[in-house]
Amino acid sequence: MLTILGFVMIATFLVLIMMKKMSPMGALVLIPALFCVLVGKGAHLGDYVIDGIGELAPTAAMLFFAIIYFGVMIDVGLFDPIVRVILRFCKADPMRVVVGTAVLAAIVSLDGDGSTTFMITVSAMVPLYRKLKMSLVVMTGVAAMANGVMNTLPWGGPTARAAAALKVDASDIFVPMIPALAVGLLFVFALSYGLGLRERKRLGVLTLDEVTEGDPETVLVGAGAGAEGGKGQGISLGKRTGGAGGGTDAEAPAGGPAGDDGEFKGLDPNRATLRPKLYWFNAALTVALLALMITETLDIPVLFLLAAAIALTVNFPRMADQKERVAAHAENVVNVSGMVFAAAVFTGVLTGTGMVENMARWVVDGVPDAMGPQMGLITGLLSIPFTYFMSNDGFYFGIVPILAEAGHTHGVSALEIARASLVGQALHMSSPLVPAVYVLVGMAKVEFGDHTRFTVKWAVLTSLVVLAAGIAFGII
Repeated sequence: MLTILGFVMIATFLVLIMMKKMSPMGALVLIPALFCVLVGKGAHLGDYVIDGIGELAPTAAMLFFAIIYFGVMIDVGLFDPIVRVILRFCKADPMRVVVGTAVLAAIVSLDGDGSTTFMITVSAMVPLYRKLKMSLVVMTGVAAMANGVMNTLPWGGPTARAAAALKVDASDIFVPMIPALAVGLLFVFALSYGLGLRERKRLGVLTLDEVTEGDPETVLVGAGAGAEGGKGQGISLGKRTGGAGGGTDAEAPAGGPAGDDGEFKGLDPNRATLRPKLYWFNAALTVALLALMITETLDIPVLFLLAAAIALTVNFPRMADQKERVAAHAENVVNVSGMVFAAAVFTGVLTGTGMVENMARWVVDGVPDAMGPQMGLITGLLSIPFTYFMSNDGFYFGIVPILAEAGHTHGVSALEIARASLVGQALHMSSPLVPAVYVLVGMAKVEFGDHTRFTVKWAVLTSLVVLAAGIAFGII
């Protein structure tokens, strides 16, 4: 019964948010609460929620201070050069914009933190998507898939969890998987190219005025690409002449580089928050932060807390300015932190009632004995839905050991099971149980249901490509 109710609860949640019948926050709280009562454990709901919150509280703290830190870095102009480089590469070509999104997300993902990747990628790319009237779900989908493939880095989380759960070396898991993961990343780039061509076809052929190379004041001031399906619509790149730029856009994310007037505030050389004299200090602070994260010198929440405090104090010595910067990013902080604690209800009930364990046992027991020697393939296939419907901790510490045990009886090594367990990460990064995805959709002002409907099919395909490559290379 718990197995059936677990699957029904997950299906109900997904259907309601994709049909926009409930908000993700409401669905994450109310649906598991209802099913907790249905399984006869309503009296323990409070315990389950507290346990879930206890597990996710460090993540919420990390996101809280990470948003403040990177918001401040965006305000002071640390990422302005990146935005300018992307603009010069992308110009006004939707295909280049989408490919640039995938490349940027993949590069920034080297730090191993999804929230960081999404904050930087969205801040750099959202203004350009808005100006060109491009689909923002294309941006969120491509960024999530690129980050999902890169999330398998040893310091990214899944590989370390698999190594700890199966007591093997992380490098022995990751290094042999590099060719398969490289194929997966190339597939994401190829998919981005195809989606970009589709956006180019939808928007028509865009024209671009001559751009003054190397001019830091080059910003988009055109009115955009026009109505959907329009042909020959123009968008101009020129020097900002002061005042509000032409054209209007939807409101940009708080703290992002686009203001209410639609200009690229991230490239505005006159905004009050810029700190050009502190550029190299901020760059060094960010590099040091990422290095400490990768080497795991301190817990990530502690690192971001310290970094945010240093960034605010050095860049904005006046208390009033510090309060203003925190307030500027408060919307994103509250939205993301709230979603994390709401997700704690879902994971707490799913785990506390025993639904996850029963669902996993049911799936593993359903594998025919004749398929035992193919447990690597089976693990790869199961990693796709399991890492979407549950946290990485739950999957790697709860499910993977069961799969490894089943594989061991058929001569399949723990390393092969560990490698196969990484396959589903391209989809995992769009899971409603991953806090970073709320940073992505929240800053982009995209409905989570819209992101899910668009991304899931492509992310599943990406995971299958990684799995096929792993089999072809003899890794799995």
